[in-house]
Amino acid sequence: MNFDTTEQRVSYGVGRQLGDQLRNNPFKDFDITAVQAGISDALADATSQVSDEDLNEAFSVVSKKIEEQEQAVAKEASAEGEKFLAENAKRDEVTVTESGLQYEVLVTGEGEKPSADSTVSVHYHGTFTNGDVFDSSVDRGQPAEFPVKGVIAGWTEALQLMTEGSKWKLTIPYDLAYGERGSQGSIPAYATLVFEVELLSIK
Repeated sequence: MNFDTTEQRVSYGVGRQLGDQLRNNPFKDFDITAVQAGISDALADATSQVSDEDLNEAFSVVSKKIEEQEQAVAKEASAEGEKFLAENAKRDEVTVTESGLQYEVLVTGEGEKPSADSTVSVHYHGTFTNGDVFDSSVDRGQPAEFPVKGVIAGWTEALQLMTEGSKWKLTIPYDLAYGERGSQGSIPAYATLVFEVELLSIK
């Protein structure tokens, strides 16, 4: 189909936006034909082909299934993270703090240590335990600047142990990172995170 007019392009854009939302919140046996029928009936102001009672019941059933799927994925992620942490802790280069934070000193700096009230400039490279990158100031070529107590707990703890010029590899359990909920879709629930962090300066 060609989208030659402005109205067609806008209409297509509305469909794309709706499709993006549906793709990001999928459920098993999703039926695009039924979605199209619902949209068509709504736009035509036609009587719903499914009663409110049946709709509410269906939404309740699917919501429960989605919740169960999310819990299963979270449980698997938690188990994988614990296994990774246990194996990593066996390495001689790795120090494990009382909180469960793991760090490896890659470069030792000679500057001062920041406090919880300090603001710091850092370069970092963040990955999941499988090596996939989720965020990296190194890749962007632009250091990040933030208050030490304004970041995840694992970072707040580690930064106060580092000296200016140091570069550490941090392995952070989910409870010192983004917890049981994750963050904005980019960090899953119960995710163990790995960072290489270079403390460039204390502001």
